Amino acid sequence: MGKVYIEVCAVFDKAGKVTPIWLKWTNGKKFEIDKVTDIRKSASLKAGGTGIRYTIKIGEQTRYLFCECQNAWNEHNLCRWFLETND
Repeated sequence: MGKVYIEVCAVFDKAGKVTPIWLKWTNGKKFEIDKVTDIRKSASLKAGGTGIRYTIKIGEQTRYLFCECQNAWNEHNLCRWFLETND
């Protein structure tokens, strides 16, 4: 079990809602996100850290995708995505 930071493509609508549409695993393999079933503030019990937890479906598998953001008042506003892993 652990935390793996990954590349994610997300859509931001005009109301500010963020919807991830695909993710790229560390080996470069890209996975389309078929459905987002839940969005909430949460802590990752497996990997540690907090953020916005997206419950996603990729095929028949359900996973937790987290967005960690630092709200800084400078040019270093960062958001990173990680996926809880089972290893």
